[in-house]
Amino acid sequence: MSLIARNVLIALGITIVLSGTVVYAVNYLNRERVAELGAIENQISIETLSLDTQFSLLAATPCDSIASSTALTGELADLGNRLAYAEGQLGTDNAQVVQLKKQYSLLEIRDYLITKQLAAACGTKPVTVLYFYSNAGDCSDCDKAGYALSYLRTAYPTLRVYSFDYNLNLGALKTFEAVTKVKDDLPAFVVNGKHSYGFTSLADFEKQFPKGALATTTSSN
Repeated sequence: MSLIARNVLIALGITIVLSGTVVYAVNYLNRERVAELGAIENQISIETLSLDTQFSLLAATPCDSIASSTALTGELADLGNRLAYAEGQLGTDNAQVVQLKKQYSLLEIRDYLITKQLAAACGTKPVTVLYFYSNAGDCSDCDKAGYALSYLRTAYPTLRVYSFDYNLNLGALKTFEAVTKVKDDLPAFVVNGKHSYGFTSLADFEKQFPKGALATTTSSN
């Protein structure tokens, strides 16, 4: 066998090995992503049942549900972070991601309603933020707004932040947008019932909060 022929065979062998490694790695990552999505889906299903139970408890002893409702805020935030990761890995148009986002949006709406009921029944004064964004490429400031809200939610664990994809095809979300009177001007925020649109900086955004609202919220810093 000539030197050239041997070199060609060696190169071919290396190419086959590399191709096989790449295919294996891609398949492995895809399996891991599917498993992650499955775990998120299972967790969301469990939290849905948990919220159903909380509604029943709320009807009987509303003020006794405050502690569990507050604890659920952190769990919802964790689910949201994992869902955002899955969305970033598989894309905003992935069918399973869209389905999970719909389920998560329903959880957020229901938790928001629980929070309002507790406030009315027990005299609590939660600080709530409704954040409406778009992944359709028509919201240049949505990424910055999302990072700012992630920071605030970490700095103030009892701050209740609810994020919604404004364009998500979900009947309950469309009704929620109508009820909260949010305009198609994104990013959009409703901070304790007060509407604002657009995002410039974290400092300017913090001015949208009621005076002293963040100062009275437990900080993790």
